[in-house]
Amino acid sequence: MPIVPTRPPGITRRTLLAGIGAAGAALALSSCAPGSGGRTEITFFQTKPEAVGYFDDLVKQFNASQSSIRVIHDSTSGLSAGFVRGNPPDVAAFTYNLEMARFMERGALADLSDMPEAKTIRPEVQDLVDQYATYPGRTSVLPYSITAASVIYNPALFAEQGLEVPTTWSEMIAVCDAFTAAGITPIYSTFREPWTVAQGLFDYTTGGMLDVAKVFKKLQEEGTKLGPDSPVSFQKTFKEPVDRMLQLASYSNSDAASRGYGDGNLAMSQGKAAMYMQGPWALGEIEKSNPDLEVGTFPLPMTDDPADLKVRVNLDLALWVAEGSSKKDAAKQFVSFLMQPEIQDTYNETFLAFGTTVSAPAVDDPRILGMQKYYDEAKFYQGASKAIPLTIPTENYLQGIVTGSNPENVLRTMDADWRRLARRA
Repeated sequence: MPIVPTRPPGITRRTLLAGIGAAGAALALSSCAPGSGGRTEITFFQTKPEAVGYFDDLVKQFNASQSSIRVIHDSTSGLSAGFVRGNPPDVAAFTYNLEMARFMERGALADLSDMPEAKTIRPEVQDLVDQYATYPGRTSVLPYSITAASVIYNPALFAEQGLEVPTTWSEMIAVCDAFTAAGITPIYSTFREPWTVAQGLFDYTTGGMLDVAKVFKKLQEEGTKLGPDSPVSFQKTFKEPVDRMLQLASYSNSDAASRGYGDGNLAMSQGKAAMYMQGPWALGEIEKSNPDLEVGTFPLPMTDDPADLKVRVNLDLALWVAEGSSKKDAAKQFVSFLMQPEIQDTYNETFLAFGTTVSAPAVDDPRILGMQKYYDEAKFYQGASKAIPLTIPTENYLQGIVTGSNPENVLRTMDADWRRLARRA
């Protein structure tokens, strides 16, 4: 059964379908050179598991709305292999990360700067793309969806203990101590799965204390010279955040080393802990187990100045067209369809994400509402763990730290790994 999109406030199904129909009519008037069957056939690449059915439905609606273009949804092929073979997808909605940056900096993605939709993107959001890579004279990626992550918490447990959401590091520690004294686990941790340590405790603690983008820009500049005397290094720059990460980890459930992501979601749904370092993808899983549970989010305070509060963000989906495509006009028309407010805003509401355009509506889901203020003010950062190439086993290193490895030794090893990688580059 196809997934039927939910609708933001103020948009009815009639207006949504009318918008789709209008887009189809416009596309039909500006048709591309026909392919087999009189239509230009393009491949659309999108592999986000929870959204495959959703985009299947949108593709069907688009194909039915006009007779010039036929979109085929590819959710199984290997992206890198497609580029290597010279047969990349024509258009994609894909997580923008270091992997995608490699293709951008080599000119493999087409310029979209001539599209009206390019001018609707919030400048601060477009800057997130540029933190990874750019290609001279091109707007290669249009951010489509931003997920924001911070501390998930149980408001009822806070209220029972007479506790307020902390806004400073001192308050955070005091809250953890208060829950411990009351016999309540302050933070539910899932150290058995390394990625949960990286995107949660590590990213939140480093992002709350450091300017992540600037730090990694300096790390790149140091390259093979990275060492004890460098202005930044893993061993020097990340020492204090990692020390505080370990302090927070000490407030975890005693069996954290043997617990995974699914255990954490279930425990939170059962009220077994006050806080949980996970992204919005966990909220739906918690809801499945306990639909009536009230949860909220707040940025992890890492300093004693509330003005430093920030949330972790991820370019969950970004739209791009392959430079090697022979059907760029058709691909761009499909991008325009996806970028219609009634399409894009509905997607973001459905998947608990934040809009990327200057006119995007504010979120209204109480589970993520606590992050809206920080998103509006561009008080956000991309996680440090996502700025490190996969050839450095960062997640495993961090898992080692929270389960007993010497943090200084691990950070020193990361410096050495960074130098080796720079030499190869």
